[in-house]
Amino acid sequence: MSFNTVELDRIIEMAWEDRTTFEAIEHQFNLKEQEVIKIMRTHMKPKSFRLWRTRVQGRKTKHQKLRSFESGRFKCTRQRQITHNKISKR
Repeated sequence: MSFNTVELDRIIEMAWEDRTTFEAIEHQFNLKEQEVIKIMRTHMKPKSFRLWRTRVQGRKTKHQKLRSFESGRFKCTRQRQITHNKISKR
């Protein structure tokens, strides 16, 4: 498959996110886990790829079947509401 720059950036961003599953990437871009790994390997620096691969390997949150929580948005109890977020006021 051939992807434009915006799509490649989004695939890499989704792969970096801890809570975005490979199944979600497959659903959106029709890419299997091995294809995502191949994209990450070719579009990242070798050191960055190794760090990502080490972090992702065996991570329960990257695989839908291994998750211990319901799907949905994760929100930390200490996270402020968007109305009180100082960054959004700039």
